[in-house]
Amino acid sequence: MGEYMMTPNQASPGELLDLIRSGRANTRADLQRATGLSRSTVGQRLELLNRAGWLRHTNGTSTGGRPSHHIIFDPTHASVIAIDLETRHAHAAVLDLAGTILAEHTAPLHISDGPDQVLDQLAGWFPNLISAAGIAPEHICGIGLSVPGPVDWETGRVVQPPIMPGWDQYPIRERMQDAYAHHVGPSLEKGPIPVFVDNDANLMALAEHHANHRDCSAFLLVKVSTGIGAGVVISNDVYRGTDGGAGDIGHIRLHDRPDALCMCGSYGCLAAVASGRALADELSKLGIETASGSDVKHLLAEGHPDAIRLAREAGRRAGEVLVTVVTLLNPGVLMLAGDLSGVPFMTGVRELLYQRAMPRTTANLQIVISRLGDHAGLIGAAAMVVEILYSPERADTRLNAHAG
Repeated sequence: MGEYMMTPNQASPGELLDLIRSGRANTRADLQRATGLSRSTVGQRLELLNRAGWLRHTNGTSTGGRPSHHIIFDPTHASVIAIDLETRHAHAAVLDLAGTILAEHTAPLHISDGPDQVLDQLAGWFPNLISAAGIAPEHICGIGLSVPGPVDWETGRVVQPPIMPGWDQYPIRERMQDAYAHHVGPSLEKGPIPVFVDNDANLMALAEHHANHRDCSAFLLVKVSTGIGAGVVISNDVYRGTDGGAGDIGHIRLHDRPDALCMCGSYGCLAAVASGRALADELSKLGIETASGSDVKHLLAEGHPDAIRLAREAGRRAGEVLVTVVTLLNPGVLMLAGDLSGVPFMTGVRELLYQRAMPRTTANLQIVISRLGDHAGLIGAAAMVVEILYSPERADTRLNAHAG
């Protein structure tokens, strides 16, 4: 068990659940040692968690005596709806609490149509998704939404998003709750279904870090699609900055491109030069019909020489900015994700980083491509919901509501 120890007045049922979910304590004896609670009190608090259906009990490995009674979090007792909203399409799924996708749906959807139409359209997908997942609507405990813009974490509202016209300060949570109630009905929770919103790069970073890089204390993910953004995980927590603006590297100005007009209204932004949208414009000027970052992705997959050349150059331009970012954060992993995150773009990033950063900065740096691919945003959005709803304080509140 190590040195972890709670004082008895701290060890609420939600905090016992946190010990169980993290793997720090998975037997009654472990929970007693970790909390200082008596056997009977541990039993009473476990009973609250059992009645809520949150735990699963198995027999552990025997060391000569009776097999230990192993207690784990049951990821199948509820489900989550996750949505990854892009500029020209959306990806939605039902997942269990461990991040396993039970059903998913992808379809065209234009973010520029505005929040009312988009959120209602998304909610219209939910009944068929829930049915395809083989669960009842009442099994859904929350909704996680990934969006391509900065998000104020406390309010769940996007703030001055360059590629989300009409969404600034819109009450996404409340509108999604109303749309869910209209299309689906009641959820597992009492009252409106919980809805949580965060920036797409943040949620992709959360998912990729949890899935493959939990031992990395400073993790950086850069998403390059229609725009360019970064997600940062420090000591297992997403770093969002003061008001959700951390990681918005696409709007750092390049010194030599004052002619490049960005969607934010400024000139010379990295996103105006090295994003999927920027490359689509460049390819169109060459007579290659390209409307979006997704189209660029397809050309790269086909080995189109102009797309490869431009993607490598875009990687070099991104590398100019990432030299400063990597020097500041000193991450152990730099992960590239999104439409342009293939070998040509990564090659350009590597060239600039190793050329301009101090050797000390890159000596222990891994530069890799996303492992979860198109599912990263969905898995991250679901993980966000689970981390919030089953945090100690929130879990205790929900247990009291169940008891009531």
